[in-house]
Amino acid sequence: MSGTSDLRLARLLQLASPVLPVGAYSYSQGLEAAVDAGIVNDAGSAGVWIGGVLELSMARMEAPVFLRMVDAWRRDDTRAVDRWNVLLLASRESAEFRAETVQMGYSLSRLLSDIGDFDARELAALRSLGETAFAAAFAFAAAKWAISRDDALVAYVWAWLENQVMAAVKAVPLGQTDGQRLLHAFGARLGGIAAGAAALDDDDLGSYAPGLAILSSRHETQYSRLFRS
Repeated sequence: MSGTSDLRLARLLQLASPVLPVGAYSYSQGLEAAVDAGIVNDAGSAGVWIGGVLELSMARMEAPVFLRMVDAWRRDDTRAVDRWNVLLLASRESAEFRAETVQMGYSLSRLLSDIGDFDARELAALRSLGETAFAAAFAFAAAKWAISRDDALVAYVWAWLENQVMAAVKAVPLGQTDGQRLLHAFGARLGGIAAGAAALDDDDLGSYAPGLAILSSRHETQYSRLFRS
């Protein structure tokens, strides 16, 4: 690979890394509530739960909106980014979910500012969004670092999957090998998820996961918990 390709890969791995300081480890996105309700209790049920959220929510809403944000950032179309950012925030099923993406978006936006790779005009465009969804900040970095939209989406979804599996390892709990088996299985589905997200028209966007929404709402008052959502 060329030096430029190597650098783009390194930047992409940095964005998808579990050590990215955005607080992702502190969220389970409803999975902890599913464990508390007895819906998730082993590796098999964890795979069913994570796969359902992936297919019914992530793949049909967050992933295609992410692709649109990457394209808009490349065009320097802040108005379009703002429209998709507002839509994504409005699609969050509970107050916890909304607070999660805003907190992670703020943390990533601040980190990107501190890194020093972006000029004042670019950073001003990112700050102009106000409450910034994590996907919007991630898409900003991917676009400005000239990472391909498909690679950026696969990395974005992978980071989400890795966090979900690690939440299951902690909350169910599962062994590390069970967690790696889940990641191995889900990794084989990422190409199809990315292709499906790219093929969706604007009118086809939408998340339908009522069980996730209900359990997320219950988590807000759950007596004992490890995670913030």
